[in-house]
Amino acid sequence: ELRQLAAAGIPVVVIDPATEPGPEVRSVGTTNWQGGLTATRHLIELGHRRIGVIGGLPRLWSSQARVDGYRSAMHEAGLAVDERLVCHDTFSVHGGMRQAARLLSLAERPTAIAAANDAQAFGILQALRDLGLRAPEDLSVVGFDDVPVAAWAAPPLTTVRQPLAAMAATAFRMLRAAPSSAEAQAHHVELATSLVVRGSTAPPSA
Repeated sequence: ELRQLAAAGIPVVVIDPATEPGPEVRSVGTTNWQGGLTATRHLIELGHRRIGVIGGLPRLWSSQARVDGYRSAMHEAGLAVDERLVCHDTFSVHGGMRQAARLLSLAERPTAIAAANDAQAFGILQALRDLGLRAPEDLSVVGFDDVPVAAWAAPPLTTVRQPLAAMAATAFRMLRAAPSSAEAQAHHVELATSLVVRGSTAPPSA
């Protein structure tokens, strides 16, 4: 498809590229690594030490960056990464449910889980309900995206906000910019993520 568009002279900007962008395609993304780092730092600052992470499929560039951010925050705090607490699944409610059920079945289960997107985080909340557990009393949960319904989850979801509208606007400006301008010549632009703290995270109960 990219070759066909290039052959037709149609300009292209990819939003949130699935793989690391090469020089042949312009793209707009967010600071995925920083978002994973910020989410995990938040849990560490609350006092959590046994922290799980559910990433998306490993082949996805954004997913791997978010998990790498988690690892960096753990190492920065002097905490060992228990590989049993590092999971990957689809960016979906079912993916979050599957991996949360596995993590919560461990003899030493985590006190917090960072999810790679909000859908997975909703799945974690459902897995907790299925087990008669609650967030944040039994498990703190952090998502990633800040979709509109995140504020209406039960409890309201702490999450990393992606500036989705700004990403689309930036891509549009790159498409519309004059060829000689900096915006038109930019290869890859990353917009900052930010942590939104709500009711799904708290200090560990024990």
